[in-house]
Amino acid sequence: MRKVALKVAYIGTDFHGFQRQPDFKTVEGELIDALKNANLIDNLKDSGYAIAGRTDRGVHALGNVVSFRTEEDVIINQINDFLPKDIRILAKAGVRFGFKPRFAKYRHYRYTIVNNDDLNLDKIREASKIFQGNHDFSNFSKRSERNPVRKVDNVEINVNDNLLIIDVIGESFLWNMVRKIATTLFLVGNSELSIEKLQTFFDPSTTAAITPMPPEGLILMDTIYEGVAFKYDEYAKSKFLSALMDEYTYNQTIAAAEKIMMDELIGH
Repeated sequence: MRKVALKVAYIGTDFHGFQRQPDFKTVEGELIDALKNANLIDNLKDSGYAIAGRTDRGVHALGNVVSFRTEEDVIINQINDFLPKDIRILAKAGVRFGFKPRFAKYRHYRYTIVNNDDLNLDKIREASKIFQGNHDFSNFSKRSERNPVRKVDNVEINVNDNLLIIDVIGESFLWNMVRKIATTLFLVGNSELSIEKLQTFFDPSTTAAITPMPPEGLILMDTIYEGVAFKYDEYAKSKFLSALMDEYTYNQTIAAAEKIMMDELIGH
């Protein structure tokens, strides 16, 4: 008997989130079926199957993690043969029997915003520093959270062409927390929210109605553990890259057609 952790990548567009749900297509549902078809697990409870975290409908990942016990050799591309092309196991690691994927050293999320609004990057960078450290994030998730205090290790702001890239790193996050951080930073950059007002959002006695940014812009980039070294499979990476390129080309085609239609309407 051995215990293994797998690093899972997926394009979230066509799934109802990660967590398995009756009558809905989910990443986890596809993954569990693949593990069973590869004869790696039979019963979830007996295998000790566990996940690092759930992502919402439309959210993507390069580094979600699941773990389980098995008697069999775990061959990455044997599992991938049973998965749709928009889900891939990229890496594996042998782990101790007490390993729990939920308890990561840190998680790295990235949110990407198309910057067509001439955002004030200096203000966004100034505001991003406010999120670092320990805070009560009640206003950045459900108000019913039992433990809304979280530590954010780093928030980094970068620009690539017309894309605003927000990297958020921390041990754990609340539901919608990263997407609501992205919203507030966008509002600050667009001069719709002052930094002084943003600071009041960390007071749980203050109620702030923050609409999360769309899930399609969010990527779980990686989940890191102390003392766990994942070994990546180059063939699996190349197959997922190919799926990403196909999806990117498809979306570019749609965007180009819509641009032509907008230009035509503006010209009339």
